[in-house]
Amino acid sequence: MMPASGRPWVVCKFGGTSVSSRARWDTIVEVVRTHRAEGRAPFLVCSALQGISDQLEALCAQLASAEPGAPESTLNTIRERHRALGQDLGVEAEAVLSGEFARLERWVDEIQATDGPSPRQRAAVLATGELLSTRLGAAYLSAQGLPAEWLDAREFLRATDDPHLPPRRQYLAANCTSHADPGLQARLADAPETVYLTQGFIASNALDETVLLGRGGSDTSAAHFAAKLEAERTEVWTDVPGLFTANPGEVPSGRLLRRLDYDEAQELATMGARVLHPRCLDPARRHQIPLHVRSTEAPSLDGTIVSGEGPDVGPQVKAISAKTDITAVSMDTLGMWQEVGFLADVFQVFKHHGLSVDLMATSESNVTVTLDPVANALDPDILDRLLHDLNRYCDAELIDPCAIVSLVGRHIRSLLSELGPAFEVFDEQKVHLVTQAASDLNMSFVVDEDQASRLVRELHAQFFGHRAPDAVFGPRWQELVEDGTPEETPDVWWRERREALLRLADDESPRYVYDPEVVTARSDEVQGLGPIDQSFYAVKANPHPEVLRLLERRGLGFECVSPGELDRVFEACPGLDPARVLFQPNFAAPAEYADAFERGVHVTVDNVQPLAEHPDVFAGEELFVRVDPGQGEGHHRKVRTAGAQSKFGVVPDDLGRLRAAVDQAGATVVGLHAHVGSGITDESTWAGLVDLLASLAAEFPAVRALNVGGGLGVPNASGGRPLDLDALDAALGKAAARHPQYDLWMEPGRYLVAEAGVLLARVTQTKTKDAAAYVGLDTGMNSLLRPALYGAHHEIVNLSRLDEPPAMTADVVGPVCETGDVLGHDRRLPPTEPGDTLLVATTGAYGASMSNRYNLREPASEVMLAPEPA
Repeated sequence: MMPASGRPWVVCKFGGTSVSSRARWDTIVEVVRTHRAEGRAPFLVCSALQGISDQLEALCAQLASAEPGAPESTLNTIRERHRALGQDLGVEAEAVLSGEFARLERWVDEIQATDGPSPRQRAAVLATGELLSTRLGAAYLSAQGLPAEWLDAREFLRATDDPHLPPRRQYLAANCTSHADPGLQARLADAPETVYLTQGFIASNALDETVLLGRGGSDTSAAHFAAKLEAERTEVWTDVPGLFTANPGEVPSGRLLRRLDYDEAQELATMGARVLHPRCLDPARRHQIPLHVRSTEAPSLDGTIVSGEGPDVGPQVKAISAKTDITAVSMDTLGMWQEVGFLADVFQVFKHHGLSVDLMATSESNVTVTLDPVANALDPDILDRLLHDLNRYCDAELIDPCAIVSLVGRHIRSLLSELGPAFEVFDEQKVHLVTQAASDLNMSFVVDEDQASRLVRELHAQFFGHRAPDAVFGPRWQELVEDGTPEETPDVWWRERREALLRLADDESPRYVYDPEVVTARSDEVQGLGPIDQSFYAVKANPHPEVLRLLERRGLGFECVSPGELDRVFEACPGLDPARVLFQPNFAAPAEYADAFERGVHVTVDNVQPLAEHPDVFAGEELFVRVDPGQGEGHHRKVRTAGAQSKFGVVPDDLGRLRAAVDQAGATVVGLHAHVGSGITDESTWAGLVDLLASLAAEFPAVRALNVGGGLGVPNASGGRPLDLDALDAALGKAAARHPQYDLWMEPGRYLVAEAGVLLARVTQTKTKDAAAYVGLDTGMNSLLRPALYGAHHEIVNLSRLDEPPAMTADVVGPVCETGDVLGHDRRLPPTEPGDTLLVATTGAYGASMSNRYNLREPASEVMLAPEPA
């Protein structure tokens, strides 16, 4: 259907990142003008500013907990974000937004006066983000000479009435029907030159109350409006230019998918590709409206087209996807074998609790299903009640956190004979469930969540690592970044010290090189955490003597886990006060404890047995006790150091036995310790440990210090959220205020040294095998084990040709006789030849310290850079 102007409608949805800055709104203006110049009538659907929905969620949580002062602080943050954008846009934000802010404040007052927020109240609060952003947007478009009319989406999108759904689903994850709407078309035809702008995510019910279409529901709103307007197409504008063979934030070599049909896109969206919301595909398919995925960061790129027409390429895997934060429910019983109605009974339990099942696998005595948090409220109380009711029929247990790793494509069953080698990546991994979709569009594996990223990278390397572009597969993400959206050169120290590094590589290769200025800066950041009374450097991260001496001068102590590390610390720092040293071994022999006591350092135990069987070693000594909080954190299973699958720590239930052993030995517990993992970016983690340890300290009245461990996350190349030290400082400050009787200790390691170190290696050979290219170095997993051990990602650059543009994609490999000796898959490099020096970044932690002499190859040597001249 065309408006009166004779132009076909195009519905353009703009996501949170696309409406959060002046630069992105300028792109929106250009999109509108381009469509109008090309004879189309644009209709805009906009999300809330990036992060505002999260702030509104936090506001609801604060109102539920009645935390004093917190709601007002969050409200001020929301106001300031919009005022700042308004100022950037040249829009009078106070005048434009005052009505919406007043309504939000009235909802807050109502919630505070009740036991809310109820689902109805929560929906009204969360809708505010879209209402605010579109008010600003309409004002800005008009100021740019594009007459804009603000429309309230709730007037046009009505939720379907389903009284059987629980209130949470009715208000927070509602469904709408899509159909042509002649009334809306006629209304908009009255002003053909007007640009119409409305909200995503929100709709209304039969009572004219606000309901939501679920997080990410703006895509669905756009699809419904496209159906109502009988649009020529829908455009989803986001921060990436299309759908890819894998999430480009995790796999930079992911290839753009040029064209998909509706079913394939639906499968990708359902199985974890977050560019599109799964519910937006059904209206598009039903009304045969093509859907274009575009990027406001690179508007010149064509992106992905989803339609009913696509190239017929036969059976093919088109993407590897992952969906995290999944809960699996395993139900065991021999009673289900040949039992009529067992599945009906257990699924009635899920329905009773308002839970939607995602994947399912059955056998004669087990049914295992997965629950997706996007579709379900997986509150602990709900899950406890679910298990209680299921246990009437079977032995039910939860398995979490899990992830679903999926091969998505077409006619997957036809490819089974070709998939065998790919399945080797699951070797030695626990696979909880395997499903093959009846639609033959995916094969999925439910695994432990911490394995998902590595499995996706390895599967992607097998299926797409050396695939050439064709009608389906476009350029790699790295190539699009280079050609379409050039990024600013990262501000890293090794670019400024390039010449010095090249000289060091000429003298000797391979070689680890450390920059003292980075170590100094990171140590000062940690020392600047006000609530921490003493920081101890985790020596295992990097025991290089010059690193130790530098940190000793900055005032840090040292945390050692072996006699060898104790020797290294006291050799590097003669005269060091033993009170600045912690000895925290695991499964150590009695002689190691005795030696540590002799040295006069602090000693930590994490098991009852040494105390019970060797009381003479601990007689009269002061001890720290390492507690297992029960749940690990971090970027990989192998660096999570808490929970039943981890060998570290004493569980709280055993502290009574430990106290008895301490008393029998005549020792005194003066401190409690907990360390839950590495690479943590949730700033609340350490404050939570303060509270936990303080609650346990009543068992030990002499406790004066709480050691909350380390694991501070280091920025990485995959775009993960960095650790916010200001937020960490604030969270620790609140925890310290709750427990002022204790000193707080911390033991960072990787955070202090990772970014300070690089590995320099010389190219020895290059090789091409069909479409596969390899760049071989004079060292590999013997110097840097992390990629092989964890699937860790390190940036790799050709330091000899640092300013030359990328022109090839290759696996960077070492000389060790192992297939796994790969330092980086599918890396974009300039033309690279033998003799060039490659740099592997962020290797200052667990690089040299984990190196080995496998194949009797010597690992890289180490050197500290001289400070730059003043």
